[in-house]
Amino acid sequence: MKLKSEYINEISNRGFIYQSTELDEIDKLFSGKKITAYIGFDITSDSLHVGSLVQLMLLHWLDFYGHKPIALMGGGTTLIGDPSGKDEARKILEPKEIKENIKNIKNIFKNFISLNKSAKIINNYDWLKSINYINFLREIGSKITINKMLSFESIKNRLDREQSLSFLEFNYMLLQGYDFYYLNKEYNCELQLGGSDQWGNILTGVELIRKLNNIKAYGITSPLITNPDGSKMGKTANGAIWLSENKLSNFDFFQFWRNVDDKNINKFLKLFTKIPLKEIKKLSSLKGKEINEAKKILAYEVTKITRGELAAQDAMDISKNIFDKNKIDDRINSYEIIKKNILDSKFSILDALENLKLVKSRSEAKRLINANGIKINDTTYKDKEFTLSKFINNKEIKISVGKKKIGILKIV
Repeated sequence: MKLKSEYINEISNRGFIYQSTELDEIDKLFSGKKITAYIGFDITSDSLHVGSLVQLMLLHWLDFYGHKPIALMGGGTTLIGDPSGKDEARKILEPKEIKENIKNIKNIFKNFISLNKSAKIINNYDWLKSINYINFLREIGSKITINKMLSFESIKNRLDREQSLSFLEFNYMLLQGYDFYYLNKEYNCELQLGGSDQWGNILTGVELIRKLNNIKAYGITSPLITNPDGSKMGKTANGAIWLSENKLSNFDFFQFWRNVDDKNINKFLKLFTKIPLKEIKKLSSLKGKEINEAKKILAYEVTKITRGELAAQDAMDISKNIFDKNKIDDRINSYEIIKKNILDSKFSILDALENLKLVKSRSEAKRLINANGIKINDTTYKDKEFTLSKFINNKEIKISVGKKKIGILKIV
């Protein structure tokens, strides 16, 4: 199908569209006027992680092409928990925790949408808090059948695996559908976007709008981005890749993208950068060692759009110092230790790895050492006694775990 609107054409060519309701009609809609569209964000933490980047970029492109994006903060729905894509119930947070999470997450959106224009950040707690339950059941619950709800993958998968699904979670679909209905009525919002695990929730909203507002609304979902092992992108064995600098340094964020699997270069450049598609095609065709240049560009561009240009430049400079010039850079993760503690064997490589937060436990540190996975000053560490005595004349030593994690031990 030939697409006419700039926004739909852009997100289609970049691989953002997985499912949609009547894409030809959505395309016509975007061709004819400025559209209000929304994406909901879970706020179970005080930061978003890279698993939310697809949705943030969809908002960004909406803003870029002059449409009206709404970032919907789930202050109300987080009190219940979304069962979509989950094997078990989410932890239920207290209102005070949710309020603090919203405050922190709002800062992330500023890098993706222009809040001084027509873009908005809205909290669904503002209208969900005052819902009368009996009226809600009569007005909303009567419009959605249990048969339909049971047919959606998010519900069906849990039941097929015979995992419990509380009535509290079952109501989540109704509440999210109500969000779309409310935004349609109050803000003329005609489109909801989300991950593919939100398809059932989006269709519920589309149906409510048709039945209650007697007009058409639309939905688009994006493919869920996964790691090479099939797990959802956003979390690694070493923890979540947070978008907030206070939870993950600019350098570590940059390095995550610098070390992505070669197979993902083309896809990630399209989804997470604004580099023109012709240039992406050239970068994706690089082979062998040259592919590293494409990875550096990917890391720089994603860090720039997520953290800002200064953060991206700093992270790239640190990376060049450490990996290209073999220089220690004081801006990366460091820990100070008194020389006497090393001489007296009170502080070992295990302590260093633990204090630099390069490993989760001492047992993991031992396993990595035995597997030749730890380097000191770029030389594999093989001391079975785990001592650091041979390095006491160094003022600073670089400790590396694999290719991605680095820390500096400062001896004073």
